[in-house]
Amino acid sequence: MASLNILALNSGSSSIKFGVYRVDAAGAEKLLGEAVSTTGHAQAFPSVARALTRPGTPALDAIGHRVVHGGPALRQHCLIDAAVLPQLQAAAAFAPLHTPPALALIGLAQAQFPGLPQVACFDTQFHTGLPEVARVLPIARELQSMGIQRYGFHGLSLESIVRQLGNGVPERLVIAHLGNGASITAVKAGQSIDTSMGLTPSGGVIMGTRSGDLDPGVLVYLLREKKVDAAQLETLINQYSGLLGISGVSGDMRRLHETAASNRDARLAINMFCYSVRKQVAAMAAVLGGLDMLVFTGGIGENDAHVRSQVCQGLSWMGVRLDEARNRSASNPVSDAASRCQVQVLPSQEEEQIARHAWALLA
Repeated sequence: MASLNILALNSGSSSIKFGVYRVDAAGAEKLLGEAVSTTGHAQAFPSVARALTRPGTPALDAIGHRVVHGGPALRQHCLIDAAVLPQLQAAAAFAPLHTPPALALIGLAQAQFPGLPQVACFDTQFHTGLPEVARVLPIARELQSMGIQRYGFHGLSLESIVRQLGNGVPERLVIAHLGNGASITAVKAGQSIDTSMGLTPSGGVIMGTRSGDLDPGVLVYLLREKKVDAAQLETLINQYSGLLGISGVSGDMRRLHETAASNRDARLAINMFCYSVRKQVAAMAAVLGGLDMLVFTGGIGENDAHVRSQVCQGLSWMGVRLDEARNRSASNPVSDAASRCQVQVLPSQEEEQIARHAWALLA
């Protein structure tokens, strides 16, 4: 099939990342890529549309969207049509921070480009082959039958790491996607076999404003004793916990580094984040039966040498050792020659993965 010019849209709670790619069977060429900060997609989307009118930007053939969660019914990337939209809306409860903005962006794109095919690319797809021992949650069987299980997320990012490694994908790989949302995934011979996030993107390691894993008794206590309702509980877990909750300063790791010297709680938040990541990396190494390579990606993973260093210092018992000069400059490999596990820093290329999947579906 001939090449297609595909707009990839990656909606977040505070920004829209987008890129235009020329894609064919040989690969993807990035023609345009930007991020637009937003407090609402209706306000930000006109900036995206204007960028597409710049001289030299080609006419679009299709649009691809990152959708964090499609629920139990939608696990494979698909064309968005009249049958798919209601299923996406029904799945919004699984990812209330992410799916409503994605749906809003889909609506805006359909209105702006009514004749173009649009594709939904799911972050859960990479994890569809999780073995039962990792996928099934320890709850009553009737709840399992409702689709309550471990789904796993950041799939487009993880796919992009596996693609970048190419023939260099090791047998036992752990990928630490560290950003405002964070997850740790065990990848065996290129396939996800376990991951830290579960039913929703709120579980696993400590995140910017999300709690990560909590004793479920904490939630029961708040519901029963403090009379917190479901909406308040959701807001607390997703928007006022994590780094922000611990520090009382910010959910942004950069801001915490700026204040850490004078603020004990900011230091504690950084230390707890690194501790949480370290525990999950070790857990995934146990799942894999060892560790051949550790890859850091995501906004923190790619840009924060201090976090990478602190995480890896706590894994020295596994033989993980960094070359601190290479780590500071993110020159791969960032591990030293004596490390029993290679450590790399690779960019998350979600938009390119979206474009590639959209091309594959249309082809």
